Amino acid sequence: MTISIIIPTYNEAQHIRQTVMKLRQHGGLSVVEIMVVDGGSQDNTLAEAKAAGAIVLTSPQKGRAAQMNVGAKHAKGEILYFVHADVSVPASYATDIQESLTSGHELGCYQYQFDSPKFMLKINAYFTRFNFLFCRGGDQTLYITRGLFDQLGGFDERFVIMEDYDILIRATRLARLKIIPKNAIVSARKYENNAWLRVQLANLTAMLLFNFKANPQRIARTYKKMLK
Repeated sequence: MTISIIIPTYNEAQHIRQTVMKLRQHGGLSVVEIMVVDGGSQDNTLAEAKAAGAIVLTSPQKGRAAQMNVGAKHAKGEILYFVHADVSVPASYATDIQESLTSGHELGCYQYQFDSPKFMLKINAYFTRFNFLFCRGGDQTLYITRGLFDQLGGFDERFVIMEDYDILIRATRLARLKIIPKNAIVSARKYENNAWLRVQLANLTAMLLFNFKANPQRIARTYKKMLK
């Protein structure tokens, strides 16, 4: 099955070239396109993405959910693979997705580890091997069949954050999630700019507000206030 990779960006000039080049290098013939959907970057993200060989689109609305929906609308592949700009996936990602599909999983993600040796981040990463919602997140990447994505109506664009949790909840009512037992490498920059405990409290607060069905704008405002 063919794969379209969709990367939402906003001021990711530092990471996007390397991310696109690695995805191109290891994707093989099954990857028909790598699409970077930008939300109004003020740095050289677009130029870097083009130089690396990506198809570049601009979303009329900023926000990962809206940007990823724009990419999905234009994608040609039978599988949509959503990847964050600062995440490095295993070189075997295309094969991993194909094998997961063959085993009957219409969506899936990786475990992850941080690009940092800090002990507390190793603890965080350890729990991503378990199939609990609070152990998930967009940094783990997400593949999903086009049919299932369309059936769900895509990402809910009301969510500025938590869009990944929302779609997982809706998707796993209809299909089985595969947690691929390999690690994506995730940037630790959020933890480098904030104390570990501060990030954990912000994540917990956002999850509680999400579970209590708070207004998505309120969740985003609260989360951003808690972090640098």
